[in-house]
Amino acid sequence: MISDAPERGIAMLCDEEGVVVTVLRDALDLGEALTPGVLFTRLVDRASLSKALSFLVTLKAQGAAFNWELNLPRDGQMVTLHFAGGRSDDGLLLIVGAANGRNAAALFEDMMRMSNEHVNLLREALKDRTRAEHDAELYNEISRLNNDLVATQRELAKRNAELERLNEEKNRFLGMAAHDLRNPLHLILGHAEFLLDESLMARGLDTRQFLEVIRTSSLFMSNLIDDLLDVAKIESGELSLDLAPVDLEDVVRRNVALNQTLAVGKQTEILLRCAPLPAVVVDAGKMDQVLNNLISNAVKFSPPGSRVEVDLRSEGDRFTISVRDQGPGISEEDQAKLFRPFQRTRARGTAGEKSTGLGLVIVKRIVEGHGGSIWLESCLGEGTTFYVSVPCMPSQ
Repeated sequence: MISDAPERGIAMLCDEEGVVVTVLRDALDLGEALTPGVLFTRLVDRASLSKALSFLVTLKAQGAAFNWELNLPRDGQMVTLHFAGGRSDDGLLLIVGAANGRNAAALFEDMMRMSNEHVNLLREALKDRTRAEHDAELYNEISRLNNDLVATQRELAKRNAELERLNEEKNRFLGMAAHDLRNPLHLILGHAEFLLDESLMARGLDTRQFLEVIRTSSLFMSNLIDDLLDVAKIESGELSLDLAPVDLEDVVRRNVALNQTLAVGKQTEILLRCAPLPAVVVDAGKMDQVLNNLISNAVKFSPPGSRVEVDLRSEGDRFTISVRDQGPGISEEDQAKLFRPFQRTRARGTAGEKSTGLGLVIVKRIVEGHGGSIWLESCLGEGTTFYVSVPCMPSQ
């Protein structure tokens, strides 16, 4: 028997209808909730009422009931007690409740000894029941621990597989990045050697062409390194947003203007439509990245004499930006690759422009970081439209 069990529980004598006749112990300080004349079932919460009635029915029908879990409201919180009960010789019902089945059994035994020394058979049955329940508890605990171990092993195997996948992906990314950096680096090296060769320069070669190749190759390498660093930060969960009220129309107009020079060089027109917007809270710098990437891509894949349409509009509590080009379009096979790092598509810039293969990956992460979404519609030979939809206000 657990000696401190009585100090932690409640005990009462009830009549055949479950009305409290005498309170034997109230260690929970239930006060007026546990007084003579109160129905036992009034102690429990509404959700436990049906179970409490079943407990009384079992107690009266079988003469004893053990380890019934019932919830009692106390001081604005819910307390779970394990109840046990037995019928005494004079027809009264002895009901006890404690923090667990073992304590309830101990308290019940003490109360039975105090109230009726002639219930030895019932007490022996209680001991057998308690021993069986204890064995069952041990079995359940071992089963639970075994299940936890299996689940942990399964989770560990899943994590190991994910680590292997990420390691393979990292090696693939590094290989692709090294490949993409090698070509422009060789171009820079080769053209620099030409410039340093006095015999070649004596022939009157136009050095501006060599310098332009060096500049273009260096710019590509710089962009690729910037994109790699951005992707690394984003994939490691370091995408931090500096959210603030922004004049989004001004942000869009600024990025259209930045790409006008490229568009003019390709005889491409950029058209902008802006509808009135509610207050918008975003990271202006990150939205610059999104817009510059989408608009520059549209210009890059536009043929001479075509136009790019940029549309900003409000849709309920969200704003939507669409960028449409009149380029060659993107096949369904290539569309599935667009938002994955270093994926090669058959699309090429109409002036031979190169792509790092990371821009749309970064755009997608930024848009999703704002709680938004990005998608596209494209048809071969008819152009492509990218859509970005973002909440005007960040979710709390």
